[in-house]
Amino acid sequence: MLPISKFRSEWTRFGALVVLMTAAATAIAQNQPTSNMDILRDKLKTDKKLLIAENLSLTEGESQKFWPIYEEYQSELDGLNARLGRAIEAYATEYNAMSVTDAKANALMDEALAIEAAELALKKSCLGRLDGVIPAMKAVRYLQIENKIRALIRFDLAANIPLVE
Repeated sequence: MLPISKFRSEWTRFGALVVLMTAAATAIAQNQPTSNMDILRDKLKTDKKLLIAENLSLTEGESQKFWPIYEEYQSELDGLNARLGRAIEAYATEYNAMSVTDAKANALMDEALAIEAAELALKKSCLGRLDGVIPAMKAVRYLQIENKIRALIRFDLAANIPLVE
């Protein structure tokens, strides 16, 4: 496990990377082919996995059981991220056309809340799968890291998505 001062340094570096990559991904998505987006996603996933590995200090036995669960969780999280992306795109379309009605706003809010509920259910499922695979302290640490990463992404989204008018 990284010492707390090293963790803060690594976390700050990773957090800045998440914010920069999210912003870059948004810009590239508008102007570049998909391959550049894939490169950014791969870099982010690699750095995230490294940060988690450095902070969980898994034994070899724990690693063999943890990483398949991690990969499955990330795959399911990718699906939720895609769903969130579609909801944001739908909102952007309505917002840019200045056609957000009460009915459309309600539908968008229902989808946003459904995504949040699905993410919570996914976290609970992941923690259940980790029970007995790694110690509870490591499972909680893993969830804390995931939560911090999601908070950074949500902060970036909140800063760039305008309020409904």
